[in-house]
Amino acid sequence: MAQEHSKFSIKDWSENDRPREKLSLNGSTSLSDAELIAILIGSGNRDMSAVELSRVILNHAGNSLDKLGRMSIKELMKFKGIGEAKAITINAAMELGKRRASELPITRPVITCSEDAFKVIQPIIGDLPHEEFWILYVNNSHKVLAKHQISKGGFTGTMVDTRIVFQKAVQESAVAMILAHNHPSGKLLPSMEDKHLTQKLVEAGKLMDVKVLDHLIVTSDSFYSFADHNLI
Repeated sequence: MAQEHSKFSIKDWSENDRPREKLSLNGSTSLSDAELIAILIGSGNRDMSAVELSRVILNHAGNSLDKLGRMSIKELMKFKGIGEAKAITINAAMELGKRRASELPITRPVITCSEDAFKVIQPIIGDLPHEEFWILYVNNSHKVLAKHQISKGGFTGTMVDTRIVFQKAVQESAVAMILAHNHPSGKLLPSMEDKHLTQKLVEAGKLMDVKVLDHLIVTSDSFYSFADHNLI
């Protein structure tokens, strides 16, 4: 029985097979997704190693870290060998990855097209179960100066205060902005309310000399651009 147990605990594997040692020697980029998850869970179950169990979990998520990040603690605990502590560890690691992706890099990104804006804002709101309205404030070169949450709503909508939008624009010394909000339903087409709000902010921007460059509707894997559809 001791020999059987040693097969499944990372600390007892041969040195060449240990994900922790592999990471220490060769860096984190040398590890597969399954090996990285195996480090998080530490051990597998009686039938498979930590790496094998991690592969099973990833396979269940369609080999997508994005889908894995959206799995609940209860869903993760359905796998044999994944208790609450391990499920929480995986969940926390996925959230840290999401937060890292949402941070602006040291070199401010330049928005040259709607796809650029989507890459900045999607990690922040793309997977949320409720609506949030955010704005990317940019300078004359369209470099992102700041990103701000303007409002947070429910499952079907959110309210936006025009005064807050332009107050923050002045604070950031922005000359232009890109509006963005998510649709938890996954539907990308703008509602009449979306169109009305966009036009309202465009007109207010003309008075404040802050141009509204675009308005993105964001889902987990795609977006709708008002500018690309000639609605701005």
